Amino acid sequence: MQNIQFSMNANPDLSGEKKLKIIQVVNVRWFNATAWYALFLSKLLKEAGHDVLVIGLKDTDSFRQAEKFGLKPISLDLNSSNPFKIFSTFFRLKKLIQTFQPDVINCHRGEGFVLFGLLKKILNSFVLIRTRGDQRLPKNNWINRILHVRVSDAVIATNQYMATHFLKEIKVSPENLYTIFGGVDNSKFYPALEYREEIRRRLGYKNSDFVLGLLGRFDLVKGQKELIKAVSLLHKKGLKQVKLLLLGFSTTLKEEEVRAWIKEEALEESVIITGKVDKINEYLQALDLGVVPSLWSETIARAALELMSVGIPTIGTTVGVMPDIFPHSALIPPNNIEKLAELIQKSMENKQFLTQIKEAEEIIIKKLSMESFLNTTLIIYYKALDNLHAKH
Repeated sequence: MQNIQFSMNANPDLSGEKKLKIIQVVNVRWFNATAWYALFLSKLLKEAGHDVLVIGLKDTDSFRQAEKFGLKPISLDLNSSNPFKIFSTFFRLKKLIQTFQPDVINCHRGEGFVLFGLLKKILNSFVLIRTRGDQRLPKNNWINRILHVRVSDAVIATNQYMATHFLKEIKVSPENLYTIFGGVDNSKFYPALEYREEIRRRLGYKNSDFVLGLLGRFDLVKGQKELIKAVSLLHKKGLKQVKLLLLGFSTTLKEEEVRAWIKEEALEESVIITGKVDKINEYLQALDLGVVPSLWSETIARAALELMSVGIPTIGTTVGVMPDIFPHSALIPPNNIEKLAELIQKSMENKQFLTQIKEAEEIIIKKLSMESFLNTTLIIYYKALDNLHAKH
C-alpha cells in the first residue's frame, strides 16, 4: 500500500510525458465530496493539456457542476438496474471507447464498474483505475475481488482506513494500491490576512472574541448541533468571548432547524449563519479556529483542506480521512461534546498549543496542493500504462 501523496518529497517533472486521453466516470447524483474529487481532478487534468472526457448522469447536481467546470460531460445511465438499459449502455460504452480510444478510464463510483471491467477484458486497450471516495467499505465478495484484484490496473483510496480494507479484506496487491487524499484549490483558498479586520468588523466581532468556523452544508453528519452545544458549554463556564460562524446553507438539514438549536441554547447573539457567500476565502480570514466536528463520513474532508490552506488552525474528529491529515493533538472522538468543548478551550487559552497545530498543518497542506493532487494521480496513470505496454 503506497501513500503516494505524502511519500513524495517534491512534485516530479512530468513535462516530458505524453498527453493522455482520459475518461473520468462520475456517475454521482449529488455534488458531494466524491463528485468534487473527481471533477476537480478532471479540471486539473484538462488544464494540464490532457484530453478529458467526463461521463455523468444527466439532470443531476454533479453533471451541472461538471458543466460549470467547462468539462462538457456526456450522459450515460450507468446506475440503471434495468437489464435492457444495461445491455444498451454496454454497447454505447463500447462504441464510445473505440471512438475516443482512451489511455485511462478512472471510475469514481461502483455502479457500472462491472461494464468497464468487461470492456477492459474484451478490448484490452486501456488501463482501468478504481478510485474509492465513498464512505461505505466495499463488500468482500467474489465480484469485488475479481474487479479490484484481477481486472483493475490500480486502486486509489482517499484515506488510509479505506486502503487498509482493500489490502486486508479484498486482497488488493500492495503494488497496485495507492492512497491519495485529494487536493485543495490553493488558487482560491490561501492566506489573505488583509481581509481579516474588515470581515470581523462587518460581522460585529471584537478583537477579544475567539471565532470558531464550521465550513460545510447543513447536514446532521457535519456536526453543527454538537458544535453549538459545545459553544453553549463554554458560555456556561463564563467564556462568552467564544463566537461561532456557520459558513453553510440548507440541504438535507434546513436552516430553520439549525436556528432552533441556537435559540434552544440561547446563543442568538453569538452564532452567525452566512448562507451561501461568493468570496468564501475572505470570510475564512475572520476565524481563529476551524472546526470539523463530523459524526461520520469525511472520506475526503474538503472543508478541512480548505481551512488548512487558508492557514486557519483546525481541529476535527477521528472519522474518515481526518486522522491522516490532522496532527493527533487536534483530534477528538465524534459526538463527544465535552471533549470538543475542552479542545476548543485549550486552543483558545494555550497559544503555544494553537501555534503547534497551525505549524503541523502547514507542513501537511503543502503536500495536498492541487499540483500534488494532479501529479500523484498522473504518476499512477503512467505507471499503469507502462505495465500495460510491457505486457503487450
